[in-house]
Amino acid sequence: MFIEVKSETDMKLFGNLIGSHLEGGEFIELIGDVGSGKTTITKGIANGMGVESNVQSPSFTISRVYDGRDNLSLAHYDFYRLNDAGIMANELQEMADDKNTVTIIEWAGIVDDILPKDRLSIKISPLSEFSRKLEIVSGGCRSDRLLGVLK
Repeated sequence: MFIEVKSETDMKLFGNLIGSHLEGGEFIELIGDVGSGKTTITKGIANGMGVESNVQSPSFTISRVYDGRDNLSLAHYDFYRLNDAGIMANELQEMADDKNTVTIIEWAGIVDDILPKDRLSIKISPLSEFSRKLEIVSGGCRSDRLLGVLK
């Protein structure tokens, strides 16, 4: 599925749509170059989940966790600076087993083999200074449900 967003506001609104339909246990992989809008869409998802904290990129901290609505948590990972999955593999497995946590991962290549196959992958490609093309692919039943909401 392909979607074009024309502004940062549209990116946040699209993320909000996703976040408002999350139930917990979902994995979302964000793919795109630096500055493509991965953290922007994450802010929208967080908003849709009822997160009230200021969402920031975890580029230097590797992960951040936020509390949302209905006892949901949002775990946001950025593995851009990671050369080896190391102990992060155990933490990601814990997240996969936690049905109250939604996990968003940027730069997932280093941990691709330990991520669940059932994840929503969103590849963000710039079309212009402000607009982006989103290629959205689901990897299983749970992410298929999300994809259905987005159509």
